[in-house]
This record gives sequence, C-alpha cells and structure tokens, in this order.
Amino acid sequence: MISAETIRTVVGIIGNGLSLILFLSPLPTFRRICKTKSVEQFSAAPYLATLLNCMFWVVYGLPLVHPKSTLVLTINGTGTAIELVYVVLFLAHSQGKQRRRVLGLLALEIAFVGLVAGLVIGLLQTHERRSLVVGIICIVFGTMMYVAPLAVMKLVIQTKSVEYMPLFLSLASFFNGVCWTAYALLRFDLFITIPNSLGILFSVAQLVLHMLYYKSTKQQLEARKKTTEIDLTEVVVKGESARQNGRH
Repeated sequence: MISAETIRTVVGIIGNGLSLILFLSPLPTFRRICKTKSVEQFSAAPYLATLLNCMFWVVYGLPLVHPKSTLVLTINGTGTAIELVYVVLFLAHSQGKQRRRVLGLLALEIAFVGLVAGLVIGLLQTHERRSLVVGIICIVFGTMMYVAPLAVMKLVIQTKSVEYMPLFLSLASFFNGVCWTAYALLRFDLFITIPNSLGILFSVAQLVLHMLYYKSTKQQLEARKKTTEIDLTEVVVKGESARQNGRH
C-alpha cells in the first residue's frame, strides 16, 4: 500500500511543476513589454509580491530552519531567480517615478529578507522556533502574493476589460493553489495551507472576472484595431493628397 508520505511527495513534485508554470506564465506579458519598450498599464506589484514570497519560502526551506523541505526550497529558489528577472525587465522598460519606486521596493525586500533570516538563524536555537517565526511571515507574504492582483482586478472592473490580467496567469494560480493545499493537508502544515487556500479564492475571483468581461474585452480590442486602421488610412490618404498637390 502506498504511504501518505509517498503520496505527499508525488503531490509536491506536481506542485513544483505547476509552480514553475505559474512563474513562467507572465512570459507573454514581458514579451509584449520588451517589444513595445513600455510597461503600459501593467503593474509591478504581482512580481514584487511573488519575489518576496519566494525569498521567504527559501528561508523557510533551509535545513537550518525547516529540515526535509527540499521541494519547497528548490521551487522557491527557482521562483526567486525568475521573478528577479521579471522585476529587472520591468525596471528596464519603466521610467521616472515608477522606476524609482520599483527599485526602492526591490532593495527594501532584499534587505528585509536578509535581516529576518539573519535574526532568526542567529537568535533562535531550535528548528521548531525558527519554523514558527518564518512560517508566520510566509503566511503574511504568501497572502500578499495572492492579494497583489486586487489592484489589477479593480482596473478590470473599471475598464470592463481583462486585457491586463492574463487568463493563463489566473489559471496557473488556481491550479498551483489547489495542489499545494493538498500537499499541506496530507501532512498538515498550517503555514502552507493558509496562503494557498486564500490563493484558490482569489484565483476563482479572477476567473469569474474573465468570464464576465471576456466579450467586452474582445469588443474593445476589435474597436481599437479598427480605430488604428482608420488612422493609418487617413495618413495614407493625406500623404497621397500632399504628393498630388506637390505635382501641381
């Protein structure tokens, strides 16, 4: 008979795969940002929140803090590297006050995680105490990671468009939350259960918005495309008229 621990390990491996998909899901967004050389109305909040969350889970998964957490450590180490690349790309294509704000928050996050890790490992003597402190912090910032898209959800409701809230990211968040909640419940881990359960709720809310505003988003994109085509036609017509007048 397969043991609960074996099932938990398998679920954890699946969770790692889903988390990797979640981390890679913004690639189309950043392809667009790099192509247009502008962050447009995209927000850095989800990437900064995810980066902070991953860095704290790396601390939680360290052998000095919570032994036998290899799966947690590896995927969040990978996530930290990926999210850092996203933030750097965001910085490269943002300007002025927005760039300074994102850069300041990035520096603050790195300093904060380093300070907490040093204090926890240096002052607390047992794995249980270290796990408790870092676990509580992970709950707080894990929840923030899932709450971060609320600003984008507000924009969706105001504009009746899901253009700046990618469907793939919402789906990846949902399945990631489901898998890690199952992983935590198989050998109950409150610190993993709470943020991922909340993640499921917020992801469902995002998917509901996609269903509500899918048609209106499509209509807005089509209208924008027609407007662009009309503008281009006017430019061509004016250009032809100017050339003709020049001949006369």
